Amino acid sequence: MGPLGFEPRTSGDVSRIFLFFGQENSIEIHKRIISSSENDALMKVSQKKNRRVVVARNGPYLVSGNLPLAKEIITVGKEGEPETWTKGQEYPNQDNYVLCRCGNSKNKPYCDGTHARTGFDGEETASRKEYIKQADKISGPEIDLTDAEQLCAAARFCHRGAEGGTWDLVEQSDNPRAKQIAIESACNCPSGRLVVWNKKPGLPIEPPLEPSIGLVEDPQAKASGPIRLKGNVELESAEGKKYETRNRMTLCRCGKSNNKPFCNGQHIKTKFNDGDVSIK
Repeated sequence: MGPLGFEPRTSGDVSRIFLFFGQENSIEIHKRIISSSENDALMKVSQKKNRRVVVARNGPYLVSGNLPLAKEIITVGKEGEPETWTKGQEYPNQDNYVLCRCGNSKNKPYCDGTHARTGFDGEETASRKEYIKQADKISGPEIDLTDAEQLCAAARFCHRGAEGGTWDLVEQSDNPRAKQIAIESACNCPSGRLVVWNKKPGLPIEPPLEPSIGLVEDPQAKASGPIRLKGNVELESAEGKKYETRNRMTLCRCGKSNNKPFCNGQHIKTKFNDGDVSIK
């Protein structure tokens, strides 16, 4: 197993450790079941005070900086399309914690070492290009829209308001109501695929998001969704290279994305379910 593989020394180590510690999840616990070289890597993450997520090679997400963690539920509006976010379960604050990336942990949302036993392939295949270099531009009379389709997490806020969704609304943005819904739907896009821009002075319209992490639940699709990074949280690859920091990003937690570490909607196709009460 490569660096940060979290391979248990014995098949029973993980279950014994988590039975003893219950729901607690911290770097200290994981240090008991990994090698000394992996301990050093985790300590390096632990010692950093800035808020960041590090992708472990074929392993979990290493979170540092006391980032708040909570469930966030996609809520459908009167039109029958996703319209708002509703806060769900909140988790205890921790300076450092480790989130499951393979989708098979028995202690979701936290990692329990299952990825090591199952041989999870977490190869990062996403583009390292800046957002603006990946995006197409749609111009409207009052606002513009940039769209990086490969970042789509299938949250569907963009379906609101018109047959062609946010794209048509931007083209109709000389209508105040169309403009308002276009801005709302783009700002609710959790992955940041869609960004609305003011014509003058040409700046993006972004929601004010506190640095935090959300675990998306999608009752309409009957699936648990991605990890939602909010508020310009730093994201670092297993090789130590930083992805572009953005206000909104979504990370795969079902283990099936073809655009790792980012979500590409596979959780809906596979009906990924983390056991949340909102998913029936």
